[in-house]
Amino acid sequence: MAGLQQTNSEKILLSWVRQSIRNYPQVDVINFTSSWSDGLAFNALLHSHRPDLFDWNDVASQQSPVQRLDHAFNIARQHLGIEKLLDPEDVATACPDKKSILMYVTSLFQVLPQQVTMEAIREVEMLPGHSRVTREEHVQVHHQQRFSQEVSWFMLLLSSC
Repeated sequence: MAGLQQTNSEKILLSWVRQSIRNYPQVDVINFTSSWSDGLAFNALLHSHRPDLFDWNDVASQQSPVQRLDHAFNIARQHLGIEKLLDPEDVATACPDKKSILMYVTSLFQVLPQQVTMEAIREVEMLPGHSRVTREEHVQVHHQQRFSQEVSWFMLLLSSC
């Protein structure tokens, strides 16, 4: 059961990423490994939610993968408060560590808008190697997101006391 929930959580996260970056045709995220190694996916994800932070064309066209990764991680640290959990050199490989990528993308998911449509989930289900997410599982993820937001808000209130 835990494995099934993890798979479905990954599917929801991948759906969110794909939905967020749909306006970036040069970026195609189909997994949590090789799709992230050139740095474009991290930057597109950040830019899709916070286009005010940097010029997409400068990052996409003029930098190496390591520079793009470093850029994304620095932007996330400076503007979103996400620690630089990954080294660009470790991600800029043919197959970066899936768990590390998942951990970092989850950190982004927690601070950026989290709306995921059923259409985005269905799109991910059509990718090779993915099973279907039921409506009940989608509702469960929605409740988990709300709980996560409420806990974050509560922690913020406690820290201000």
